[in-house]
Amino acid sequence: MSYVGRSDGEREHMLATLGAARFEDLLGDVPPVLRVDGALDVPPAASELELRAEIGALAAKNDAARDMPSFLGGGLYDHYIPSALPRVALRSEFMTAYTPYQPEVAQGTLQVIFEFQSMIAELTGLDVANASLYDGASAVVEAAYLARNQTGRADVVVAGALHPHYEQALGTFLGKDHVLHVAHDPKAGTVAVDAVAAALTPKVACLVLQYPNFFGGLEDVQALAERAHAQGALVVVAADPVALAILSPPGALGADLCVGEAQALGAPVSLGGPVCGFFAGKKEFVRRFPGRIVGQTVDGHGRRGFVLTLQTREQHIRREKATSNICTNQGLIALMNTIYLSLLGKQGLIDVATLCFQKTHYAAARALEVAGVRPAFAGPFVREVALRLPVPAHDAILNARAHGVLLGVDGAVFGNDTRDLLLVAATEKRTRAEIDRWADALKAVVQGGAR
Repeated sequence: MSYVGRSDGEREHMLATLGAARFEDLLGDVPPVLRVDGALDVPPAASELELRAEIGALAAKNDAARDMPSFLGGGLYDHYIPSALPRVALRSEFMTAYTPYQPEVAQGTLQVIFEFQSMIAELTGLDVANASLYDGASAVVEAAYLARNQTGRADVVVAGALHPHYEQALGTFLGKDHVLHVAHDPKAGTVAVDAVAAALTPKVACLVLQYPNFFGGLEDVQALAERAHAQGALVVVAADPVALAILSPPGALGADLCVGEAQALGAPVSLGGPVCGFFAGKKEFVRRFPGRIVGQTVDGHGRRGFVLTLQTREQHIRREKATSNICTNQGLIALMNTIYLSLLGKQGLIDVATLCFQKTHYAAARALEVAGVRPAFAGPFVREVALRLPVPAHDAILNARAHGVLLGVDGAVFGNDTRDLLLVAATEKRTRAEIDRWADALKAVVQGGAR
C-alpha cells in the first residue's frame, strides 16, 4: 500500500501498524547527509509551451547523426532505415501487443517472432534462435550461463578484443575471478591461438570471442573452436549480424552459440537504446536457452500455426529449475529487425555489408594520407578500423565537430592505455564526399593538435 496519496486517517493507521509516530521515523537508517532538508532545488513548474522550448534548446546543443555524418561504431551503427519499416512497425496492432501467451489471439506476433528466429538462425549458421534478449551484453552473459549449466564448470575465457562492455557484464554477473582475459596481440589486433589454448583448463565452461572483434579484426574462429572443444569447453561467438552477410557463419566454424547486438538491423542508435540482443545455438542446447522460443505447428485442420514452444522463465512452473531470469524479449525491436531483413532480403543485406566494408577501407586509406596517422593493427579488418593518432583521440573528436563530422569513437572510453586510438566505422550511408570531408577534418584536427 502506498503512503503517498492516502488520507490522514489511513496514514496514521499505517504508521501505528509499523510502530512509528511519524513518517520521518522510518528514515532512521538513512544517513542525514543523504536526506533532503527543505524544498528541492528545482525551478517552478512551467507550462507545456515553456517546457518544450526549454527542452528544445537543450537538445539543440547535441551533435546528432542526423545533423552531420557519423563515423561512430563500437557496437552501434548509423545505418539507413527504409521508410517502410517504421510505417509497419508502429502500427497499433504491434504497438499494443504484449506477451503472446494465448496463441489463438496472437498469431501475428508469434509469426513475427518465428520469422525473426529463422533469419537469425540462417545468419549465424546454427540450428535454432530464441525470441531475442535485451541487448548484446546480456546475450553474452546468458550464453556463459548456459555453458556453465551445461558443463558444470565455473570459469570463462575471453579471447582478445571482446567488446569491453560485454566483458564488464560478464565480470558483473559471473564474478571477475571467473572471467579470464587473454589479451590480443598488440601488433595483429587479434588473439594468438596458442595463448588461448594455454588458458583453457578443465575449469573453463566456455571460450567467448568476437567476430569481427571490437577493433574490426578477424579472429581464427575455427582454430580457437577446435582448441576449446578439445578441452571440453563450449564456444560462444559474439558476432555482428551485418558482417555475417559476407563472412562465414559462426556455426560453420565450430561455434556452439552465437550471440550479439541486433541494433544494426533496422533500429536507430537513439542515444544507445532501446536495442535488441540475439541468441542462437545448436539444437542440443535448446532446453537451456534463455527467454522464449516460438515454434511452428499445425492445428486440427492441418493449417499452419505458431505457439510458444519453450520459455525457461523463473515465474513459471520451472521456478527453481529455471535456467535464466530473462522474462521477456525485445519484441518491438525484434519486429523492426524482422521487417528490415524482409525488406532487404539476402542480396540486400550482402550489399549493405559490402558497402560498409568498402567505405570503411576507403576511409582508412584516406586517413593514412594524414601525417602521423597509422593503422593500430596490421591484420585485415571488417566493419570498422582502429587508427592511432599523434594526438589524443578525445581532443580530435571534440575539435572535429567544428568541421561538421562525428569523427569516431574514443578508444580511451574502453581502456586507459588507448588515448591515441580512434575507432572508425563507415556504413552504407556515408558518401564519398562525406568520407573525404571526414578525412579533411581528421587532417585539420591532427595538424592543429600535434606537438
